[in-house]
Amino acid sequence: MFILLHVFVAVLAYLIGGINGAIITSKYFYKKDIRQYGSGNPGLTNFYRVFGKRAVTGVILIDMLKTIVPVVIGRVLFRNFYDMEVYGSIFAGLCVMLGHSYPVYYGFQGGKTVMAIGTFVFFVDWRLALIAWGVFLVVFAVTRYVSLGAMIAALTYPILIYALGIGGTREIIVSVLSVLLLVFRHRDNIRRLINGTESKFRIKKDDES
Repeated sequence: MFILLHVFVAVLAYLIGGINGAIITSKYFYKKDIRQYGSGNPGLTNFYRVFGKRAVTGVILIDMLKTIVPVVIGRVLFRNFYDMEVYGSIFAGLCVMLGHSYPVYYGFQGGKTVMAIGTFVFFVDWRLALIAWGVFLVVFAVTRYVSLGAMIAALTYPILIYALGIGGTREIIVSVLSVLLLVFRHRDNIRRLINGTESKFRIKKDDES
């Protein structure tokens, strides 16, 4: 039963996580495919850089909901069957990230999982989420690099699980896998950061969107 529960939650979270807010919004709001513009990445940052702020709310809502639904389901199921609600959130969160990164619906070409991990950490522990988001905002405010802020904030995830006593070995291992996935998805950003060619985030004016 323990293995079957993992399989069920993994498949469910992966399939729901594969729904992409940037692709859906760009196609139905602008009649364009975000993957053909900017960096080609179907994520929130590239969407904003290409289309501006008018439809960003739609992207955020879709990406948050597609994360929240499977994570809540995983949390409830693992709590009811094994009293492991925190682990259920962490495990489902990792599977959502995999779906977002490698969606079967879009030829396994997805986003970089920032919104996914930034959403589901609130279901792991609110203290962890606030600290991680605080780290992101500080790094972003100082550097204007979304990618750098996201990676540094993500690194606090397994550290805080241990430091705050949120989980044990199982939870830490799965959280580390989540961080490794996010960093791997940002490998091109890392190269650009090293080379000094990474684009800094800037506020778009309404007439640019």
